[in-house]
Amino acid sequence: MGGTPLLALNIACFPTCLPVEMLGAILKGGADKVREAGALIAGGHTVEDEEPKYGLAVTGLVHPDRVISNAGARAGDLLVLTKPLGTGIILTAAKAGMAQEDAVAQVEESMATLNREAAQAMLAVGVSACTDITGFGFLGHLYELAAASQVMVEVAAADIPLFPAALELARMGLVPGGAYRNREYLAGKVAFAPEIEEEIRDVLFDPQTSGGLLISVPGDKGEKLLAELARRGVSGARLVGRVVAGQPGRIKVVPQL
Repeated sequence: MGGTPLLALNIACFPTCLPVEMLGAILKGGADKVREAGALIAGGHTVEDEEPKYGLAVTGLVHPDRVISNAGARAGDLLVLTKPLGTGIILTAAKAGMAQEDAVAQVEESMATLNREAAQAMLAVGVSACTDITGFGFLGHLYELAAASQVMVEVAAADIPLFPAALELARMGLVPGGAYRNREYLAGKVAFAPEIEEEIRDVLFDPQTSGGLLISVPGDKGEKLLAELARRGVSGARLVGRVVAGQPGRIKVVPQL
C-alpha cells in the first residue's frame, strides 16, 4: 500500500515433537527478511501448537496522500503482475514427491524475493491501485480489486506469467484444496472464454504463497512502469490485462487482448 516497514513482531506456533533447532531456523529466516526489508524485529510471541505456523505483525509509515489501496482502479488502466503463478500447485506436487528439484527451486527463490523493489517502482511511477497475490489466488485478489474499484476487468491468459512446471502438474491433478475453494467462491464472478483450458483455470485459482503485486496503472504509464520494474530487477513483470467500464467486480478471461 506504499508504506515503509519499521518494526515487526514474530508470531510463532510450534509443536514440541519437532526439534527446537527447526524453530530457530524459522525465526532466523524471518529475521533475515525483515532486515532485508529495512525493518527490525522488536520481539514477538510463541505458543505450543500441533502444527508449525509463523508470521509477522508489521508496523510502518505511509503518508496519507500516498496510500495505494485496491480501490482506485479506473477504466483505461492496464494491469501488471510482477511474479509468476503456480506456487500452490508446485508445492502440492512437492509434498507428494512429484515435483522436479528445479521447479521447487524456482518457487523457493520467488517466494523468498521481497516485493520491495516492485513497490518502489510503482511509487516512482504513480499508479491507481495495487494488491498482492496470496491465498485467494490471482482471480480472487483481482476480484477484490475490481469490486472495490467498481470496475470490470479483462485479462489475457496467454500473457499471464506462470512457473514452467505449473500447467503440467495441474494436468496431473496436483491442485491444492484452496484452489477449489477459490473457484467455488468466485462462481458467477469470472467468465472464461470457452477455449481457456482447465489447467490454466486451475493456475488462475491457485492460492499463492508470497506472490507478486497486481498493479493497476494508468494506460499512458504502463510502459514506464514495466521499464522501471525491469530497471529494479523485477524481471518477471508482465502486462496481463486492462480495466474497462462494465459490471463492477466482473472478470473476463480471454486468450488474448
